[in-house]
Amino acid sequence: MAFPPPLPDDADPQTQDQLGLRKIIHVDMDAFFASVEQRDDPSLKGKPVAVGGSGGRGVVAAASYEARVFGVRSAMPSVTASRLCPDLIFVRPRFDAYKEASRQIRRVFEHYTPIIEPLSLDEAYLDVTEDKLGIGSATRIATLIRQEIRAKTRLTASAGVSYNKFLAKIASDQNKPDGMCIIRPGEGAAFVAGLPIRRFHGVGPKAEARMQKLGIATGADLAGKDIAFLRQHFGSMADYLFRAARGIDLRPVAAHRIRKSVGGERTFSQDIGSGAALRDTLETIIGIVWERIEAAGARGRTVTLKLKFTDFQIITRAASQPDYVSDKDTFGTIARALLEAELPLRGPIRLMGLQLGNLEGAAQEKPPRDDAQLSLL
Repeated sequence: MAFPPPLPDDADPQTQDQLGLRKIIHVDMDAFFASVEQRDDPSLKGKPVAVGGSGGRGVVAAASYEARVFGVRSAMPSVTASRLCPDLIFVRPRFDAYKEASRQIRRVFEHYTPIIEPLSLDEAYLDVTEDKLGIGSATRIATLIRQEIRAKTRLTASAGVSYNKFLAKIASDQNKPDGMCIIRPGEGAAFVAGLPIRRFHGVGPKAEARMQKLGIATGADLAGKDIAFLRQHFGSMADYLFRAARGIDLRPVAAHRIRKSVGGERTFSQDIGSGAALRDTLETIIGIVWERIEAAGARGRTVTLKLKFTDFQIITRAASQPDYVSDKDTFGTIARALLEAELPLRGPIRLMGLQLGNLEGAAQEKPPRDDAQLSLL
């Protein structure tokens, strides 16, 4: 497979357009679920808040910035979060409230462009290469969008502005919360060069440690490795790493993408192999994924379990139902059965994931483009 060259700083407009140069905005709401709760209950303002269950198997779905100061993060077991922050206030999720806020935000986006690719309730890509109002400046549009979101929802959003999706996403994380970052044409490779490798989407703690051993600590270090080296050490991830290190991403904003599945996965700080640890981890992931399913309003028939071993080999096991999975108990029962059928494992694993697929309405989706299958998120 041939790989595109780095985008040259002096590329003419026609060449840049052929390489996918567009005006892309990535908008990401700040601590969305927790911010909605603080907005609707003034007594929570300025306090550490976690959205999720506080019980023994509860999971943090979202954490306010006041809670993050203590190390509380989404997908963290609630008991761990409580240890880190004894004053943490747990609030049960209110998905109807989050969906309504998301609908308001979507209407703001639609005021400026019809080319919107939602990633979840709280973030989306926008292609404003040709905006509806003829403003012309992606930076100005991002500023207006953030102002309008604040005025209409009393929530804050961060935005990244650049000429492709990968860079826009990286930029939106740069100045959170309530900030904006612009990566202009010709600046992408230099911007990425200065980033620690953990800022690359898809590079978790284990992959970061592996890269550090190979002398890769920054984007510049990664760009210094040729494609043969990356393929040797990172397999199917090599293509993504090669492009990302050069600020290249040719994926279009998929305006009418229909979600095929909802899921989540967890990469462990330490490999696990015992049945008890695997079962406990599965319960945590069931809670995380089911909250995402509820947030997305998804209904599906197929539950898939994903396991990645320490040698990076992956197995998936799936079970399909005649009727849509409509409650957490059913989802969990199917997931547990899939895991039990694999026990004992041939060795420890470094990652576990769950997915609900065969979603209602997914059959009408057009086949994805090859480059759209390269997930950077």
